[in-house]
Amino acid sequence: LARQLLGSSYSSGVLELNASDARGIDVVRNRIKGFAMNKVNLPPGRHKIIILDEADSMTASAQQALRRTMEIYSNTTRFALACNISTKIIEPIQSRGAILRYSKLGDSQVLSRIKEVCTAENVSYTNDGLESIVFTAEGDMRNALNNLQATHSGFGHINQVNVFKVCDQPHPTVVRGIISACIKGETAVAVDQMKALWGTGYSCNDIIGTLFKVTRANLDIPEALKLEYLREIGFTHMRIAEGVNSLLQLLGLVSRLCLKSSQGIVKS
Repeated sequence: LARQLLGSSYSSGVLELNASDARGIDVVRNRIKGFAMNKVNLPPGRHKIIILDEADSMTASAQQALRRTMEIYSNTTRFALACNISTKIIEPIQSRGAILRYSKLGDSQVLSRIKEVCTAENVSYTNDGLESIVFTAEGDMRNALNNLQATHSGFGHINQVNVFKVCDQPHPTVVRGIISACIKGETAVAVDQMKALWGTGYSCNDIIGTLFKVTRANLDIPEALKLEYLREIGFTHMRIAEGVNSLLQLLGLVSRLCLKSSQGIVKS
């Protein structure tokens, strides 16, 4: 966007900093303020642009100094702050700008991009391998590319088995089997499968996270029952996050899911 706005003046009219590295007050006082003070020949109606990536890593004192700089040079300079957690940006800065929030990428967008990467890098893959990459990425393109690179470096081929060996997440097929047993009301089968999954060494967080994703993506569950399942999984996830991360917690969840089905919330 900055290149489109400034054209050939981009190199002299844009300052880009990674605030996670250069995040102290000295950077604001010297580099940022110095750039804002400089006079640069730009196209009519254009402003200098300062881009701060990972701005939520800046110290509080640096943000206060940045706020003052933004006030003084607002006529000549525009500031773009990119962050992961907007609440870490002090309120005076937030009130001086427009906040744009971006949602996670859709599965089709991630799949399209990693296919392009595989083609450009001559990476061999199977369709189920790419689907596994998309599943583990959770809408994060950086995660998708990291998992793709790690799988290719380790095995040289992208398929479902290799991806889950690298990402070390519970296999969705196993988790889907547990959910199917719960839907049918087969408590003993679901409990045995959950114990077997726990015995492979996965943590509560890994299991509950995959359980949530698989349930949300499962099109075979009636909508009302799915909402009840997600509600129970969410409450269990909350307890696990608070430290109650034992096998008993997961078995209790399985029992409650089976009970929801047997109570006939939705009869298909």
